[in-house]
Parts: sequence; structure tokens; C-alpha cells
Amino acid sequence: MSLWFLLSTPVWGPGSVLLTVVLLLRLSVCIWHKCYLWDLQHCSTDLTGKTAVVTGANSGIGKSVSQELARRGARVILACRSRERGQQALAEIRAASQSNQLLLGLPTTRTPEGLDVTFATNYTGPFLLTNLLQGALQRAGAARVVNVSSFRQEKGYIDEKHLTGAGRPLTFNQNYDCSKLLLASFTGKLAQRLQGTGVTVNSVDPGVVYTEIMKNFSWLYRFIFWLLSFFFKNSKQGAVPVLYLSLAKELDGISGKHFSSSGVITLAPKAARDPHMAQSLWDTSARLTNLDKMD
Repeated sequence: MSLWFLLSTPVWGPGSVLLTVVLLLRLSVCIWHKCYLWDLQHCSTDLTGKTAVVTGANSGIGKSVSQELARRGARVILACRSRERGQQALAEIRAASQSNQLLLGLPTTRTPEGLDVTFATNYTGPFLLTNLLQGALQRAGAARVVNVSSFRQEKGYIDEKHLTGAGRPLTFNQNYDCSKLLLASFTGKLAQRLQGTGVTVNSVDPGVVYTEIMKNFSWLYRFIFWLLSFFFKNSKQGAVPVLYLSLAKELDGISGKHFSSSGVITLAPKAARDPHMAQSLWDTSARLTNLDKMD
């Protein structure tokens, strides 16, 4: 049933009205997603000779970002938790980008501290990886660190006990919210520490994206997501804000900022901007990952 047919039908039933409203809403969402302030297709940035490490690269936003970076000539290291899914993603990205510069990076050990998997994935892992790469980042001259945040970070709170599982038990939703807030705090602190090195560090909210992460939320959230899924971005649309921070020439030298899903600089949550909390979180994270004992 087309929209034109519904508009030209003399007698409307409740079903026709509802379907028309849904179609109009869907159309408005599509237009909004296409009206992003930055146009990926008109970005001429060439990444030949550059290396990119993308975490969570086997699906969703990470996979779309990896494909675009590889298409632009970058050597892309796909950091994935599953060898099987990582190999499948590597093959698909290689076929789509026609790149032979793809490497699969898998975790080799399980954290002995018993860290919650969500915190380890969203915060502790990126914290350690980025710090271990600091030397390489600085030698690169003008490297960029892009942390993928979430609008849900506003609902989180910082409790260092959660890193070791010693805090009060959290639901997956709460784990996700809090871990993303910790990532925002880390972004600001790392940007401060790397000031003057040529390395920029920013975070971005990709918006509401319908990816496989939805399967980890409670049944109520999954049901709501399913009902409203036509409002959400797909993985390729969700990758655009991340690629904007990675590629846009106008962002050269900009660091320590948080970007909204539309590419506008906004304030990170108040807790993430607390300098004392950021330092305490950094010290705890460095101790838990043994970073303080490394040269």
C-alpha cells in the first residue's frame, strides 16, 4: 500500500491512518539521517600509509568503520573477541573494500582481576590499549584517538569498585551506562596528558543505532527497540559520526572534546569532567592493568 494511495483514499480506517503516520515518521527519520552536518562521500582524506585499530570490529559500527578506513587505504587491525566472527568479518570487509591490509587482533589472555566483561570491553581494554600505543601514536605525528561513547552515559555514575566487580551488582543496562561514562572521563584525562604531542583524543555519540548489542539488554528494552527500530540508524549511518572524527580535516588539532551524534561539540557529563575523579580513576585503572609497572 503506497503513501499516495493512502492520501488519495476517500475513506480512511484506523489502520490506514496509523500506517500513514508510520510512513511519514519513517520518511522524516531517513531525511534527518541524510542531513548530517558532514558528508562522508565528499571527504577526500586518503589513509595510505596510516594504521587504524578498531575495537569491536566484527559487527555493527566497528565493522562499518573498518570497511571505510580500509577502502581509503589504511592498514586496519580488527580487534575482536571471537576468532570465528572476527575471521568472518575480515573476509567480508576485505571483499567489500578490496584491501589486503587487514589484520585480525584477538585477546590472548583473560583478565585475572575478574573484571566485568562490559567494563573490560568498553573501558579497561581501550584504556590499556591506547596507553600501550602512546609511543607509536606520538611518533605518527598527527594521530587521532576516537572513543565511541553513548547518549546513555548520562545515566551512568563512576564507582571504581565496579572495575573489579566489588561494587554492588549491576544490570547489563547499568554496566553499559557506567562503562561509557568512565570512557568519557578517560577521554578528557588522556587528552590533557597528550596535550602538545600532536595526538588528539575525542569522544563521539553515534546516536541510537540498531546493532547486535541490543540482544544484551533486558527483554523490555529489546521490545521497545523493536517497536521503534524504524527510528534508529543502521550500522553504516552510525559509523558516520565516528568516521567524521577520524577523517575530517577541519578537526585537525581539536582535542578533549565530546561530539554529539550530529557532529556538534557538546559537554560531556559533569561527572566525566571532574578532574579529581578523573585522576583517581586513572590511577586505579593503571594499577589494575599493571600499566603503572610498565616502562
